[in-house]
Amino acid sequence: MKTIKEIYKIGLGPSSSHTMGPRKAAEIFIQRHPNAARTEVTLYGSLAATGKGHMTDVAIEDAIPGIAIIWEPKVFLPFHPNGMEFRAYAQDGSQTDSWQVFSIGGGELAEESQSRLSSPEIYKLDKMTDILKYCERTGKSYWEYVAETEDADIWDYLREVWETMKAAVERGLDAEGVLPGPLNLRRKAAAYYVKATGYKDNLRTRGLVFSYALAVSEENAAGGKIVTAPTCGSCGVLPGVLYHMWKSKSFSDARILRALATAGLIGNVVKHNASISGAEVGCQGEVGVACAMASAAANQLFGGSPAQIEYAAEMGLEHHLGMTCDPVCGMVQIPCIERNAYAAARALDANIYSTFSDGIHRVSFDKVVEVMKQTGHDLPSLYKETAEGGLAKDYHQM
Repeated sequence: MKTIKEIYKIGLGPSSSHTMGPRKAAEIFIQRHPNAARTEVTLYGSLAATGKGHMTDVAIEDAIPGIAIIWEPKVFLPFHPNGMEFRAYAQDGSQTDSWQVFSIGGGELAEESQSRLSSPEIYKLDKMTDILKYCERTGKSYWEYVAETEDADIWDYLREVWETMKAAVERGLDAEGVLPGPLNLRRKAAAYYVKATGYKDNLRTRGLVFSYALAVSEENAAGGKIVTAPTCGSCGVLPGVLYHMWKSKSFSDARILRALATAGLIGNVVKHNASISGAEVGCQGEVGVACAMASAAANQLFGGSPAQIEYAAEMGLEHHLGMTCDPVCGMVQIPCIERNAYAAARALDANIYSTFSDGIHRVSFDKVVEVMKQTGHDLPSLYKETAEGGLAKDYHQM
């Protein structure tokens, strides 16, 4: 299992798999062929089906100006639904190189023959059951297991993650107007925040959490700077919960960073053993995993035991099983933004439910991850980020 830095990537929205990944791939390819007379790329499957709504073409053209883009939404390569093939040509028109690469979620790339193009495996334990047993045997917390496994700079990195998350919340709360794209969807975070402050206790809490999650998700939809947690499409859930805890409960930044470490570990386990790609397993792998991460983070902040934290994470993911990825017009707006706000509230509920328990439960987090992976593979492709099924069925890209 790799560093949790792979879970928390800082970059521009609206999609980790459709903008961050392709931009990174284009940058790698042009570095290999800086003197190419001409370049082109073919986008396949889900990457092509919702690429324009996710601004995939803009991301690639930012890295390689003038590149020719060919769209093949009906062609799915076997390795992963988000496939692309770059080609470089010489002055005489002959092809000098081609590179097939896949954007597998969270901004990460992979080659079919070489697996993931990222950092080395550093975690010896990659199942929550084993990590839980380790923590119970040693008396350590999940964040301490992260600290002893990662490089010494992990806290500096998580501090940058936290500052970026806070900034995204605050920009989103201050912004108003219409989000880019053909849906003409108005931002709601500012209005939710103002309305929430007029209520008391539980209603105010829910309204504020909604507003914080909406703020980040709307910033993502506008192409703003956010942190994948674990993806762009689900980037509002964890900061929505953590920002609320930080503001309302006065948790220190140090404790927030530890919660981020635990949440990253949860996301990492899912990414290693299943997937966080909406194109591969549906939205359960994005918003569902984000809810699990936020549930675990909240439970830790409120003093949960390792068993209670694992239980909170299990509920956060279990109750999103089967969630389809059906973006209207191929954009990370409907139903994505609203789902982030709702999942943030569900994370708080999972925390409370687990807190009332002793942490003992029948279905383990690892089992839910296994079921999520199988469920995702059983879902028809039209329910996995192609914008052809579910809520997106009667809408078309404009």
